Amino acid sequence: MCGICGIALASRSGAEVQRSTIERMRDVMTHRGPDGAGAYVQGRIGLGHRRLSIIDPKAGQQPMASDDDAIQIVYNGEVYNHPEILARMQAAGHRYHTHCDTESVLKLYQEIGFKTPTALRGMFAFAIWDRHKETLFLARDRFGVKPLYYALTPDGSLYFGSEIKSILASGAVTPALDELALPEYLSSHSTFGVGTMYAGIHRLEAGHTLIWRDGEFTIEPYWDLSFAHEGEDRRSDAEITEEYGAKFRDAVRMRLMSDVPLGTFLSGGIDSAAITAVMASLVDEPIRTFSVAFAERDANELEYARIVASKFKTEHREVVVSPAEFFDALPRMLWHEDEPIAHPSSIPLYYVSKLASEHVKVVLTGEGSDEVLGGYNRYRMTMYNMRYG
Repeated sequence: MCGICGIALASRSGAEVQRSTIERMRDVMTHRGPDGAGAYVQGRIGLGHRRLSIIDPKAGQQPMASDDDAIQIVYNGEVYNHPEILARMQAAGHRYHTHCDTESVLKLYQEIGFKTPTALRGMFAFAIWDRHKETLFLARDRFGVKPLYYALTPDGSLYFGSEIKSILASGAVTPALDELALPEYLSSHSTFGVGTMYAGIHRLEAGHTLIWRDGEFTIEPYWDLSFAHEGEDRRSDAEITEEYGAKFRDAVRMRLMSDVPLGTFLSGGIDSAAITAVMASLVDEPIRTFSVAFAERDANELEYARIVASKFKTEHREVVVSPAEFFDALPRMLWHEDEPIAHPSSIPLYYVSKLASEHVKVVLTGEGSDEVLGGYNRYRMTMYNMRYG
């Protein structure tokens, strides 16, 4: 992951961005990007970037500029159809200076402007300053995998960052509890929509863009889920299963695009085991797998992870979290998450991520399969409730 941040001051603020402010916002997120740092400051606009280099580590520093320096981008994510976009942009006459997907996003913006997110397949959050149009353009991926927060001051100035603490580091917003968000958090373990636990700090929703121009802004969706059917689906279960399998394999294949070592989190469950199985069929070298468990026997599923690791001959590593380690990690986790911890699983995830970071830069995980396939019990209960009115 990388960290992005920025400031766009409205003309009525009568101020200019200070480089020291951008650097402070940027460097509070050093953990997101230990491989490099950059900043762009010009008058009322400032952009900052912390880099974790995945593709073309020797090039691709950010902020990245267009050939005429009129367009600047800071970007966090990975665009899986980058090779296709690169070929398309080169055919259109664009000359690349790196192999990074960041440059593909930049070139694509030069071609199709604010429609850029609709052409991207991947996870991303980015900000583009266009001096020609005098606009700052923010976008977040369809499912909100990559975070992006923003705050608007009374004079119309915009502050944004990959983490809430980046915005707070600017000094433009005083940290204060949004009391209206507290009941929502207590009932659902999270805030939804644009709200956060901080008054005045919002999240750009998944599948949305924000366009700012001298104190005026618009936020619009560019994508949403659709469950519409064109006629009756007459396919058999076997045909649907085969299609899902093909899409699953393709999804894993696309996520292997990297110039640095890859691994996978292996829980021993169906999700991560399936990813490991497909991954093993697509790469030549042994896969690096990482597992975590609690010390208590009834919360330890390492034996299942070991079966999968043995089956696919992975380079397997494990970490076991004790009760003391669990509670010792809480203050640090609260600092990282910026808001109250919603799920206890964040703690073991922290420890297995720490283990993995000693060996790889990128991991694939089984997150999201229960959402896609309706695997949570609450989905079943919802279906019962709908069936019985």
